Amino acid sequence: MKASSTHAFVNQLLVYTLVMICFSGSIGLGTVWMRHQISQTANATKVLDAKIAELERRATENTALIEAEQTPGVLLQRNADWGLGLVNPTKEQFVDLPGDPVRRLAAKHNRDLFNDGAAPVAVSFHLAGLTP
Repeated sequence: MKASSTHAFVNQLLVYTLVMICFSGSIGLGTVWMRHQISQTANATKVLDAKIAELERRATENTALIEAEQTPGVLLQRNADWGLGLVNPTKEQFVDLPGDPVRRLAAKHNRDLFNDGAAPVAVSFHLAGLTP
């Protein structure tokens, strides 16, 4: 009987050892896979950051080019080169509006926010017992 109980103990020890090795291996494999996923995500993020930086750089360059083309000297030169015949506006063509320009533009922008485009309708009604 002693031989079989020692043999059973060795078998149990062997099974537990194999289970522990498989469990540890799966944890190690999961850790390696997760680190690989983190690395791929970091690389994708780095590529997206580079694209965003490139787009911002190109937008800044385009803004600088547009601002350079809108200077009065360049506009006068383009007018002369292309023979457009444009003249500078006179003082009578300028109208100064009173009030805060930011509020005025906000009111103009939001004018139709609560309006469905229909003209206001006047409503009249008579109360009972009152004569006009």
